[in-house]
Amino acid sequence: MIGLGRMGSGMTERLHEHGHEVHTYDPNVDTRTADSLRQLKEQLDAPRAFWMMIPAGEITEQTFHQLLEIADADDTIVDGGNSNFRDSKRRFVEAQHRGIHFVDAGVSGGVWGLEVGFCLMVGGDDEPVKRLEPIFKALAPEAGYAHVGPSGAGHFVKMVHNGIEYGLMQSYAEGFEIMEHSEYDLDSLEISGIWRNGSVVRSWLLELLHSAFETHGAKLEDIAPYVEDSGEGRWTINEAINENVPVPVIAASLFARFASRDEIKFSAKVAAALRNQFGGHAVRAAERAKAGPDPR
Repeated sequence: MIGLGRMGSGMTERLHEHGHEVHTYDPNVDTRTADSLRQLKEQLDAPRAFWMMIPAGEITEQTFHQLLEIADADDTIVDGGNSNFRDSKRRFVEAQHRGIHFVDAGVSGGVWGLEVGFCLMVGGDDEPVKRLEPIFKALAPEAGYAHVGPSGAGHFVKMVHNGIEYGLMQSYAEGFEIMEHSEYDLDSLEISGIWRNGSVVRSWLLELLHSAFETHGAKLEDIAPYVEDSGEGRWTINEAINENVPVPVIAASLFARFASRDEIKFSAKVAAALRNQFGGHAVRAAERAKAGPDPR
């Protein structure tokens, strides 16, 4: 396991709990078992599996090429981060030229994955996926893993998954915004609580929102109305444009996040709180919001 952040550390612990031996590398974590990627390789028996659980972008690109230099033929590199599926297809070809397998694994579960399991959407060739299936099944809850298709398919499905997530979060956020501004003195904690039971809008996100209200108060006083986006919503919309598929809800949800960076809205507080609850994403302190928009 390369990367021991919120997700990587939870996945490592879950694999240990299911009887797997896991060696780890993260230069920022003292509990790693290896001090370098080359040392990590020496700790593993062939054919090896290197699982990258690091942020998408330049750090993934650099780590991937470092692994290409040290991996042997028939080893497998797994990218479990939120990489663009087009990058994954390219990396698959680059690895293939060296006789190395590449598997793209979309992972959902956030900070709760250790306890309830991680949903896994896996793309790649049949042979390496089959070889690693005991790992996938240990990480996932029952019926929470699928080999969804060839190279790139795993990250494509995860991209769409995150686009849908944007829309769901924004719907909750706007609904609570309406109630926040209504003529009634409504208790968001109470309402989110009863909606968890018997309501057609009940969901895990709603349970997390109720938990956020319990932690931060019904007004979310200590959370700034500033909502980040990590890229997948943008990619989803780009692919929808390429496919001539209308996605007005997902598009509007992304634009609402942009708007949150310039306006103070309760709906933005709700969305920021939800991101913190399911993924451990940082929230901005409310005091910072009073100073005006972030200059970036």
